[in-house]
Amino acid sequence: MTDMPELPQDTLPLSQDTETRVRIVRAVIAAFRTRAFHETDFAVVADLADLPLETVRGFFPRWDGLVMAAVDRWNAERMAPVVPLLHAHGTVRFLRGIVEQNVQDPSLMRLLTSLLNVAATPGHPMAPTLQHEWHKFHALVLQGLVTDIDLGREPATMQPERGAEQLIALYEGLQMQSMVRPRMDLLASYDRAVTRLRAGWSQDYVEQVWDLTA
Repeated sequence: MTDMPELPQDTLPLSQDTETRVRIVRAVIAAFRTRAFHETDFAVVADLADLPLETVRGFFPRWDGLVMAAVDRWNAERMAPVVPLLHAHGTVRFLRGIVEQNVQDPSLMRLLTSLLNVAATPGHPMAPTLQHEWHKFHALVLQGLVTDIDLGREPATMQPERGAEQLIALYEGLQMQSMVRPRMDLLASYDRAVTRLRAGWSQDYVEQVWDLTA
């Protein structure tokens, strides 16, 4: 899949219903900036939106749908200044741009990390949608690395499938560490780790055989 993330676009004047929907979604985002995922519900959103609870439920009957609407809008706004980096400077710089955005506002990354548990829960109604979103992100990084090799930004010795796994693991792993290690310099850690990773990409891969009896 090579589709780029959807970005906010200028629109015609909004209808009253659309304005109300946007107001509700904005309230969800505001809630998740200061509250944990499990501490946020329809009542919290209604209070922040200054709307009756029945109105919020009328526009978003399912909590899952409201959460995904907030994630979609929030992520699109985060990605708007970052997507051009993918075209101009490549995938590694693109992910660094996301890290930069997350350093400035870590709230979305906290929410996405909370949703990892939901995505991994068998039978949860949100799991298929969330897993689809993670697959889209992986596909975007994978296609970016394929393009980087074609343009000479990354070495041909790097296998894009493996490179995407490694790069996302580095990016997401460091993000998770930074949430519980507040003094960690996330951007510097990303730069150090990705420098080492790319050095490995420039070498021919040799299958590792682990001799546990040695």
